[in-house]
Amino acid sequence: MKRCGAFAIALVLLCFLMPASARTPFQARCEDSIGESVSVISSQQDGYRVDNSHSFHGLDALKGGRAPGSHVLGLTRTESRVTIGVQGRMLTDPASGYECVAPRLEVKLHYLPIIVYVGREFAPGTCAYREILAHELRHRDIYLGFLPGAEKAVSDALARRFEGKPLYAPRGQARDLLQREIDSGWMPFIKREMAKVERLQASIDTPQEYARLGKVCAGEVQSLIRPAKRKKNT
Repeated sequence: MKRCGAFAIALVLLCFLMPASARTPFQARCEDSIGESVSVISSQQDGYRVDNSHSFHGLDALKGGRAPGSHVLGLTRTESRVTIGVQGRMLTDPASGYECVAPRLEVKLHYLPIIVYVGREFAPGTCAYREILAHELRHRDIYLGFLPGAEKAVSDALARRFEGKPLYAPRGQARDLLQREIDSGWMPFIKREMAKVERLQASIDTPQEYARLGKVCAGEVQSLIRPAKRKKNT
């Protein structure tokens, strides 16, 4: 018996009931005339901008969850968006009480514009500014480089699931069951794939890297932080 795939949450598909070598007349009509199921994947990145308007205290608040006694000198932020559109032709078979649909899924993976923050205590052109910006641009590059891999992972999973064939269900249920599969299966799966980028981001922010940034430029970073800290405490 041929199984239809990993995310068949509640679909009652004829391919569960019949050997792949035997086709009913309705199956033959569906597979020969309705067209193949299609998954269309696209990813988009809207670039980035550098923001030097927040103090490092403001960046502390933006980031949250920092270690006690530490400060956020720079910060790179964006948000991912996932949309899934569903279309597809459908045929019904009154004799068997089944219908078939050739789903066309249009999946879009998207990042909002990346914002690279550098604390305003670090003036553009200074050594400290360049070092902090260079660190944050590594975060930017991870976001920019991540989308193609996520797109491929999602595309491959969809191809394995649908295999270019129509889906079958009792009449009146195919579209609702397909939407349920997307909402409860595919959307969480894709969001988990997109969230994997944060593990890559965390690999940059090591204690060793923070210690290095604190010592660069002959102590320039620390010399700029200390007056600001004293001013806040007075």
